[in-house]
Amino acid sequence: MTLEPVSDVKPSNPLPQWKLPAGVTRGLWEYVHSRPVAADYDAYFAENQLFEFDQQVIARHFRTPGVVADLGCGTARALIPLCRRGFQGIAIDLSENMLAVVREKAAREDLPITCVQANLVELGLADDSTDYALCLFSTLGMIHGRANRRRVLEHVRRILKPGGVFVLHVHNYWWNLYDPGGPRWLVTNYLRAKLVRDVEPGDKFFHYRGVHNMFLHVFTRRELIQSLRQTGFQVREVIPLHATRKRELRLPWLLSSLRANGWIVVCE
Repeated sequence: MTLEPVSDVKPSNPLPQWKLPAGVTRGLWEYVHSRPVAADYDAYFAENQLFEFDQQVIARHFRTPGVVADLGCGTARALIPLCRRGFQGIAIDLSENMLAVVREKAAREDLPITCVQANLVELGLADDSTDYALCLFSTLGMIHGRANRRRVLEHVRRILKPGGVFVLHVHNYWWNLYDPGGPRWLVTNYLRAKLVRDVEPGDKFFHYRGVHNMFLHVFTRRELIQSLRQTGFQVREVIPLHATRKRELRLPWLLSSLRANGWIVVCE
């Protein structure tokens, strides 16, 4: 099946730059307020095999039913299988359009999912209120600014009960070595990070699903692990992803920091 691209996104409620929520770029604001993006989300990613692999990882580590917070849930493609197994879900997203899709899915199957519209940087869930947390499909990388990404991780640490498990996915900075134009971007990004105050190594802006200035921060392994440890997490497992993103990298001990497409990290 050939999927048609989403037409250019035109936000119905544009905001001046200074009014954007913390960590939210203009492109992300346009993305989360696009009804076509939300309506087409499941069809657009129907063939993405990372979803199948991360669900295998989640099933391995989320064994006993409890409360799961899905941060940047999209249409809850990871949360719904857990709720079918008896977990209680909290679907958290900045996009009300995405959450409307989640509510429809939950109602159809009578699943215990509570929807919360929130900016992850300013998450207001109670302390020690969840047993598990998810932040998948590089959602953390969509947050602009190292300090804001740190706040997201601090919120996750805060809402998890002692011993709670957190599963996170991000993209690898060094994977750009293999992308067309990637080496040039690495050089340009390095120089801009040295010269421009608001640019960090790993910050990318690109065209994505009708949004002309979508933002994504890509991580080095060192940056990722350091960020998790500094916010109080103990890393249980780091899974380097193969280029296809449907399985673990072969020979993960061999330069995986350079070879991995990204990582799924399990921590507590």
